[in-house]
Amino acid sequence: MSQTLRKPEIIQIARREGKVTVEGLVEHFGVTPQTIRRDLTELADDGRLERVHGGAVLPSTTTNIGYSERRELNQAAKVDIGRACAQFIPNDCSVFLNIGTTTEAVAIELLRHEGLLVVTNNINIAVILSENPNIEVIVTGGHLRRSDGGLVGDLATQTIRQFRFDYAVIGCSALRHDGDILDFDVQEVGVSKTIIQQSQEVFLAADSSKFGRKAPARIASMADVDRFVTDRPLSDECRRFCENAGTRVHYA
Repeated sequence: MSQTLRKPEIIQIARREGKVTVEGLVEHFGVTPQTIRRDLTELADDGRLERVHGGAVLPSTTTNIGYSERRELNQAAKVDIGRACAQFIPNDCSVFLNIGTTTEAVAIELLRHEGLLVVTNNINIAVILSENPNIEVIVTGGHLRRSDGGLVGDLATQTIRQFRFDYAVIGCSALRHDGDILDFDVQEVGVSKTIIQQSQEVFLAADSSKFGRKAPARIASMADVDRFVTDRPLSDECRRFCENAGTRVHYA
């Protein structure tokens, strides 16, 4: 396949999977690693991709990609992450689930649980969990973000402060190699900080498309997370940070 045809397909794969790797593209196209690296460099020079170790990701901006598109990215990985997270959550406990397509995957797996009190600022999660009459669901107040069904702002934060949760499962838009957890919406970041403060054990659920990605607002550090559930190995720098911080990393 010529470079002219490869480049648009590489962009399509990046949008579908969240990132592309040199190894994966070599196997997909049947060309040499040098050829793929040249393609990725040129796409990065054009501003269509951003190079990371071993591959490339979609370029960072100050706004997230659309919700329906996020739902499709790494969908199989999110199902696995959701299943793994749910295994760490027992019956008869209190849980907070925040905004995100990965936390929605966790909610689907929690439908098999009983005796849960789930508080959420995600309308989609409330609808999912309403199918199980043995799960009590409380939805925070807040400003409705129509793009993804999230509730943010002071009302959401005030509701969360009324509780102490046994577990919280949060998502993020980006995870830096130095352990910083990032997002695009400053209001959502404020809610996430409060969730962490009010929870006994915090899980971060994020697939590998978030690795090395950029977003402008800092939620917390991996040192504030008890368990990180993801689908692929971390960079050496981030792995060492988690080890030093005592954050347990689980691969779905």
